[in-house]
Amino acid sequence: MADLSPQELRVLAAVADSGGFSAAGAALGLTQSAVSHSVRGSEAKVGAVLFERGRGGASPTPAGERAVALARRILRMYEVLGAEARGAGRGALAGVLRIAAFRSAALHLLPPALERLTARHPGIRPEVRVVRELGAGTAGEVAAGRADLAIATLNAGGAGGPGGPGGGATGSVPAGAAAPGRLLTGVLREEAYALVHPAGHPDPRSLPLLDWDENCGSYTRDWWRAQDWIPRATVKAEDDGMVLTMVGRGLGMAILPELSLREATDAVDITGLGPSGPVRRVGYVTAPESASTLAVRALIRELRSEAG
Repeated sequence: MADLSPQELRVLAAVADSGGFSAAGAALGLTQSAVSHSVRGSEAKVGAVLFERGRGGASPTPAGERAVALARRILRMYEVLGAEARGAGRGALAGVLRIAAFRSAALHLLPPALERLTARHPGIRPEVRVVRELGAGTAGEVAAGRADLAIATLNAGGAGGPGGPGGGATGSVPAGAAAPGRLLTGVLREEAYALVHPAGHPDPRSLPLLDWDENCGSYTRDWWRAQDWIPRATVKAEDDGMVLTMVGRGLGMAILPELSLREATDAVDITGLGPSGPVRRVGYVTAPESASTLAVRALIRELRSEAG
């Protein structure tokens, strides 16, 4: 990618984002032929076909997906260069900070950290996107160059895998120094799962299981499999907040992590699952080049302070 100009990188990203050469040209103020010429030139330099062309537009090939992700990340470094230099000289940070987070983290973990961060650095403008922890999940937003930092579910070893009774695959990534796509991770908190059931119910384990697709990854699958009292989910909800509401309505029981239980009301009772119960790790994910920027480092400090 070193011999591609910033403009060529912008064209690649625009074609991927818009799904076609004409739309990319309109977004960049270029003609369709200029976009096509730029893409062909980039493909020649890279030595790979980056887009499949068709009547419906253009879609990245596997090589193109990787090239576009790197293009976005390189362009992001151009964007933050000035803010970084000024921040290093004056000690005051400024500019947009792009964050991806799953729902309960965006509701409960991020706001206090962002409040402190923006109080210390009023020039920082956080942009938070809520992303479901499915497939690539929040970490995928960082890998694709759409976020500077993600709050993600991390596991102790191996990539995300089959979930609990619902069988959904999550966007979890390994905890430790590096994640897929050469991303950097750090654990912010470990939180236990608990049994949640309608308040006062005499036998909550007899209730049907309520679940949602993001629940549970490879870090809990062994525990799920060993529990013969947990049935397959009979009801699937959109997210953990909906599950909690449905439990409060008496429609079943659920197994939820601590962040999700911040919204619990008196309509539900919460029962611990003991020392052998499942625990999930929640942490940050960032790219190596973003990890060295002042704004991302400042946010990580605030997140660690909040979690600590």
